[in-house]
Amino acid sequence: MTSAVTLIRASALSDAAEYAYAATAPAGARFIFLAGSCPLDDDGSTAGIGDYAAQAAKCIETMTGALRAAGAEITDVISTRVLVASTRQADLVAAWEVVRDAFGDHDVPSTLMGVTVLGYDDQLVEIEAVAAVVG
Repeated sequence: MTSAVTLIRASALSDAAEYAYAATAPAGARFIFLAGSCPLDDDGSTAGIGDYAAQAAKCIETMTGALRAAGAEITDVISTRVLVASTRQADLVAAWEVVRDAFGDHDVPSTLMGVTVLGYDDQLVEIEAVAAVVG
């Protein structure tokens, strides 16, 4: 299936960013707004306690499950926001590297930000996403 999402590269802007600077979807696309994907196991407990990368991986797993339930896949994501409960840039990077690798060539516009606290006990990472599909 071909994605409705078109990633826009901005050659006049720095290429240091590891994502496209913008993305579009055609008129008539169906948008899917996902709740923040959390690192929760099936029993509701927090996965990967103390491990930013493990929690980011669990968030990706949760997000892809929600996408499938909505009739979409990771290549239909049009943007993300990655929230990391830390004041240390290295922790943000550890989570980001997992997210970046999961998206591969579909490097959607993203925001990576440190926050003071997230909603679940021992939660360090959460990923918000919007997707677009045709039909």
